[in-house]
Parts: sequence; structure tokens; C-alpha cells
Amino acid sequence: MSGRDPLHDVLGIGFGPANIALAVAFEELAPDLSVRFIERRPRAAWQPNMLLAGSDIQNHPLRDLVTPRNPRSRYSFTNFLFENGRLYEHLNLPLHYPLRLEYAQYVSWVAGFFASRVDYGRTAQQVELVEAQPQVPRHYRVTTAEGQVYRARSLVLAPGRTPHIPAPFADVRDARVQHLNHYLPALEAAVAATGSRCRVAVIGGSQSAVEILLHAEQHPGVSQVTGYTRNFGFRQKDTSPFSDEVYFPAFVDTFHQASPANKRRLRNELAATNYSSADIDVLNQLYLRRYEQQLLGGDRLRINTCQEIIECAATPDAVTVQARHFLQGTVQQDAFDLVILATGFLDLGDGERQEPCPPLLLGVAGDRDALAIGRDYQVQLQGGLPAYLNGLCESSHGMGDAGSFSLLAIRSQTIVDSLLGQFEHGAERQRYG
Repeated sequence: MSGRDPLHDVLGIGFGPANIALAVAFEELAPDLSVRFIERRPRAAWQPNMLLAGSDIQNHPLRDLVTPRNPRSRYSFTNFLFENGRLYEHLNLPLHYPLRLEYAQYVSWVAGFFASRVDYGRTAQQVELVEAQPQVPRHYRVTTAEGQVYRARSLVLAPGRTPHIPAPFADVRDARVQHLNHYLPALEAAVAATGSRCRVAVIGGSQSAVEILLHAEQHPGVSQVTGYTRNFGFRQKDTSPFSDEVYFPAFVDTFHQASPANKRRLRNELAATNYSSADIDVLNQLYLRRYEQQLLGGDRLRINTCQEIIECAATPDAVTVQARHFLQGTVQQDAFDLVILATGFLDLGDGERQEPCPPLLLGVAGDRDALAIGRDYQVQLQGGLPAYLNGLCESSHGMGDAGSFSLLAIRSQTIVDSLLGQFEHGAERQRYG
């Protein structure tokens, strides 16, 4: 093994909020471990294509990357405000939750402290198991699309979830049909291509769908924006403090120990805490804007409810969307210059809207219908070396794994503690390179 290919104790794949929180946990709880991260983006960023003016983070700011685990940490959101001279100004804001823009700055600020441990612009492409050799223990070999090779005794994957593309859009290969992950650059491209007469469709009934409708409706280059939802109307999130206990650490134990049938029951019951629903503030804004347009006799903003999308097709002139009103049975077709799919993400599992495992792990997952995920977020891959999923485990661990910040800090501690336990009970660590 050459000096260019050191053997790390841990390789983290992805460096978004989940693995940034993990980097903090390693520094504070296990500073002697050799840890490396790779990230496909050129720099640390959190939802860069959804940083819409006025949008907030929808969770308490103290549920940040570290505070629930270590309130005294220098990496807290409170200390970020203090060190950047904005603590009192932030406390004086007439907001329930912080702006998404400011929280994105916080995430990047924390990531900056770990720049020496991260290789940006590296896209993990293949994971292989390398058997033991003289003076070299068994380990993972990760190859990137750019040609680099990384070796590690354990992996922690936090690549983000795979976008859910509904069937009518699955075979459409056109830059004018995009998942919300690409919203802002896709909008700017469509506006430029249409000479600021862009017609936008937004598919879905989520918080993100409503935020995109509000943003697009205000954009000077958009001539019309249309929202499609399967529901009778856009629904309010269940923000009851009782329901929000799904984001407590104790709920993870409750959910993980439940039977498959009870897991499904809990997810159906609690879906409105996170899915196909939006906060009341943005719903009120959307309703008011539609009403104001009715007063003015305009149709710049259209809301199509009870709609089932039948087909999407792309032509040189437009993208057409055909939808059926499930109550009336009527079918309508409209043309757009941009279609944004605010349709969520795939979960792990063998059911609808699920995938058996992260695509990167297919080569080492073995012949399984779906990955088995332990309470400590460890997955059993071929060869038995430690591997963890950081932020992909909603089907096994509950709503707190659904892209929320709420449990990032606690989950990081669980993973670090598990790894330390395995290393202590295994062979003595060796460093190479």
C-alpha cells in the first residue's frame, strides 16, 4: 500500500449536515481516529438550490449540529451567531424559526473548521471489499468518478436520499423537467430560454411545493405558475407538540423496536408531520395571493387540486402535462416551460417509493431484498466490516431520519460510540501511509 493510499479508520461519503455533525462528534469524542470525508460538491453547502427568500428551517435552532449532544460545543448555532456578531440582531428577529439562508451559512461555517479532513469534488462511484494481505487488514476500497482511491476500515454513508420521480415523469429526459433539488438553476435557465415569459408547473403538496409556488409567482421572469396536488387542497402540517415527539431520541427506540406492521401504522398516522403538508404561514400566503389575483381578474397563479398526473411529454416548444380530476373524471392538458417535481425522496426498503439500498452499496450488499439496519445505524455488508448509514434510515428509525436536523447530533454520537466499541473489541488499529 503506497503513501498515496493511506488506510483510514473511517471514510465518510458525503459532507452535508449529517456527516458534518459526525465530524464534530469525532473531534469531540474520538479525536485519535483517522477520519476522512469525500464530497461531490466543490464546497460545503446545504440545499443551495432551495435557498428561497424568506424561507425558514422549520425546526428549533437549538436542534443544530451539536447542541443536543454537547451544549458547550463551540460548533453550536448560538456560538455561530455570537462569533459572527449577530446574536442580538438574530434574537430580535420577528421569526419563529431561523431563515434557511442563515442556517445554510451556519452549516458552511462549521464545515470550514474541518476543511483539512474533506476532499471536495470527489464523487464516490464504487465500493469494494479488499481481503487481508500481509501487514494489511481487510478494508473497504472506494473509487471515485474522478479516479481517486480511498481505503478505510469502516464507512459512514450520508449521500442524501434518491429523488422520487413519479411514473409519468420517469422516462422524460429533458432539462425542463427537474426535481426540486435543482429548482433555482433550472428556473433561471428556463427564464432565459423563454425571454422572461416562463410558464412553471409545480407537482406536489409538500412544504417545498408551496414555497416554490410562492417564489415562482413573484419572479419577474415567470408569466404563469400552476400547482398540482392530488389532495382536495394543500394541507397543514401536524405541528402538535405531541406529534412532534417523533423527533425525540426516545422515539427512535420505540420505532426501531416496533414490528413491521406497527412501523407502517405509525408512519401512516404520523405522515402529516412531514409529508404532503405545509406550515400554516406559507399556506396562508398562498391562499392570500390566489385571492388577491381573483380580485384583480388575473390567473398568474393557478392551483389545480384533486389532480392525478397521467402523462408528461416533452416537445421542442414545451413540456405538456396531462392530468385527470379524480372527482369529476375530466382530463386537462397544459403546456409549460419548466416542470418542478416537489415529490419527495425514496426511502430504504422493498415497498412502494423505496429502494433496497443506496446505489453505491449494491456491489457489497449481497443478495438481499433490503438492507437490515441496526439500532446503531450499522448495516451488514459482505465481509462484515463496519458500515453505517447516516440520515437514510426513516423506514427503520422513524421520522427523525427524514432529512431533519433534530437528531443529527444524537445520531452522530450513536455512530461514534458504536465504532469505538467495534474497534476496541477488534484487532489493534494499524495506520498505513
